[in-house]
Amino acid sequence: MKMVAGSTLIFTYGTLKRGFANHCLLDDLISTGDAAFVASGATVHALPLVCGPYRVPFLLNFPGLGNRVYGEIYAVSPAALIRIDDLEGVSRGHYERLPIEIEEATGERRSAEAYFAHSSYAEALGRRSGDEMYKCYSEKVASGYVRRRDRPAANGSFMDQIRIFIGN
Repeated sequence: MKMVAGSTLIFTYGTLKRGFANHCLLDDLISTGDAAFVASGATVHALPLVCGPYRVPFLLNFPGLGNRVYGEIYAVSPAALIRIDDLEGVSRGHYERLPIEIEEATGERRSAEAYFAHSSYAEALGRRSGDEMYKCYSEKVASGYVRRRDRPAANGSFMDQIRIFIGN
C-alpha cells in the first residue's frame, strides 16, 4: 500500500470511484501526493446503497439491510479529507463520515471511513427507495446522474432537493 502522510482510509462507493463524475477530485489529490489508491473491496456487512435525487448514490447506515457494497479504498491526507468532506457536504448535513469495515479481494479486512446519508433523512430516503438497493454503483445504476453544476438552480439547495425527493 502506498502511504500518504497522516492518512485516513476512505471507502468510495459512488461518484468518487474511478470512471465516475467526482473522481477528478481524487485524481487531483493523487497528483499532489495527498491521496493514493489502496485496493478495491466490499463492505464486510450488508448495507443499503440507494439513489436519491439526480441518481446521487447514498449509503445508509442500517447494517444488515441491503447488500455487501463494492467500491474502492483510498488513503487520504488530512488536507485531502477536508476537500472530500467539502465535496460531500459534511458541514451542510448532506453526508456524514462514519467508520466502516471493508474486505479486500485478498480477504484482508481494513477499517476505513465512508460517507453515509446524514441520519436526519436517511430513514426517509430508505423508505422512498423501497427495495431498490444496489451492490455496486455501476454505469447502469448511475444512468441519469446529473452533475451538481448541471442541476436546475430553481430546485433549491441539495437539502431542498432531498426533501422534495423523500416527500417532506
